[in-house]
Amino acid sequence: MTGTLTAVDRVMAEIDAATDEMVDFTVGMLRIPTVNPPGDAYVECAEFIGRRLESFGFEVDYPVAEGRPEHTPSHPRMNVIGLRQGRSMRPLVHLNGHFDVVPAGDGWTVDPFGGLVRDGRIYGRGSCDMKAGITAAMYAAEAIRRAGVELHGSIEVSGTVDEESGGFAGMAYLAEQGRLSAERTDAVIITEPTDTDRIYIGHRGVYWFEVTTRGRIAHGSMPFLGVNAISQMGVILEEIRQRLLPALKSRTTDVPVMPPDARHATLNINAIAGGQAVDGIQTPCVADICRAIFDRRFLAEEGFESTRAEIVELLERAALESPELVYELRDLMIVHPTHTPDGASVVSALQQSVQAVLGRPAVLAASPGTYDQKHVDRIAGVPNCVAYGPGMLDLAHQPDEYCVIDDMVQCTKVLALSLLSLTASK
Repeated sequence: MTGTLTAVDRVMAEIDAATDEMVDFTVGMLRIPTVNPPGDAYVECAEFIGRRLESFGFEVDYPVAEGRPEHTPSHPRMNVIGLRQGRSMRPLVHLNGHFDVVPAGDGWTVDPFGGLVRDGRIYGRGSCDMKAGITAAMYAAEAIRRAGVELHGSIEVSGTVDEESGGFAGMAYLAEQGRLSAERTDAVIITEPTDTDRIYIGHRGVYWFEVTTRGRIAHGSMPFLGVNAISQMGVILEEIRQRLLPALKSRTTDVPVMPPDARHATLNINAIAGGQAVDGIQTPCVADICRAIFDRRFLAEEGFESTRAEIVELLERAALESPELVYELRDLMIVHPTHTPDGASVVSALQQSVQAVLGRPAVLAASPGTYDQKHVDRIAGVPNCVAYGPGMLDLAHQPDEYCVIDDMVQCTKVLALSLLSLTASK
C-alpha cells in the first residue's frame, strides 16, 4: 500500500506523524526565555535550534553579529542558519524565523515561559510570534527528507535575533554578510503569524522618533519659578490628540492591510519618562526634562518625507502656542513600506499550497507591523519574499499568547508543498 502513495502523500503523512515531536520542540524553545530587550539566552536558543537542524541533515553555522552595537559579551547576538543542498544549489529557498521575544508583561494566567500544552494549544511568550513558525519551517523541510523525496534545489532555514527591535543584528546582518543575496537566494518565506490562510506581501512604513522637552528646575513649592518639562510635553501630546490622530484616522491605504483598522495611518506613544525616577526618595523639584518615544506607522501613499514633515510642523505649532516650550526631535528608526512584486513565484506557490491543504483560497494582505522582509528586499536584494506562518497575529505580544497545534501542523504542510514547488527547477 505504501508504494502507491505519491511524494506529496508521503510528505503530508510524515508531518502528521511528527505532530507530537513538533509540539515538544516548540515547548523546548518557549522554555528558553529569549527576551528582547536585552537579548537574553540567544546563544542557548540558537544552539538548541542548530542541534535539531544538524539532526535533520543541515550544514549548520552560527553567524554572530560582530561589530553591531547590540552585540556585547553579556548579550551576544548569535544567529543560526542551516543549509541542505539538493541535486543543485539553485533554486535556493530560505525559510526564516526570529527567536527573540518581547517581555512577558503583566496579565498572564499561565507561566509565560512554561510551555504549557492544553486544549490543543501551546501557551507561552513567543508561541505565536514566532517560535511555532520556526518549528513549522524546520519540520516542513524534515518531512520532505523523511518521505525520501530528493529535491532539485536547496533549502536554507535560519533562526535570527532582534527582529522585535528592528532585526539589524539578525536578518539585516545575514543580508549584509551575503548569506541572503540575489546571487544565491531565489525565494524567502518568513514564518511570521499570518492566521494560517493569509500571505503577507509587505508592510506599512515605520517612523520611530524621540521628542525631548527641556524646562528649568526649581523648588516644587514654587513651581512658578521654573518651567516644567512634563507640562510642556503635555502640550505636544494634546496637539497630537486633538489634531494629528483625527487626521491619521481619516487616511486609508489602498494596500490590503489586515486587520482592516490597520489600513489607517497610526501613531502610538511607546514610552514616556520625565523628572525624577518614580521609585526611590523624592525631592521637591520641577521637572527639567521629559522624553517620549513615538511609533508612527505610515502608509505607502504618505511616504516618509511628508510623514516627518508633519511631525516637525506639529512641534513648531506647539512651540508657538507655548512660548516656554523647548524641544528636540531625534529620528530613531525609519522603515519604508515594502511590497512583494506582482507575479512573484513565492506568492503563487503558497496560494496553491493553501488551497490544497486548507481547501480555501489564501488571502493576500499586508502586515500592520514591519517585519524582516524590509531587510530581505532592500539589503539582500531579494524581492521574492513574503510572510506566512502559524499563529493568530492578534495574539502577538498579548498575555496568555498561544498557538493552536492544528494550525502549526497545517502551516507546516503548506510550507512543505511550497518547498516542493519552489525547489523543483530554477
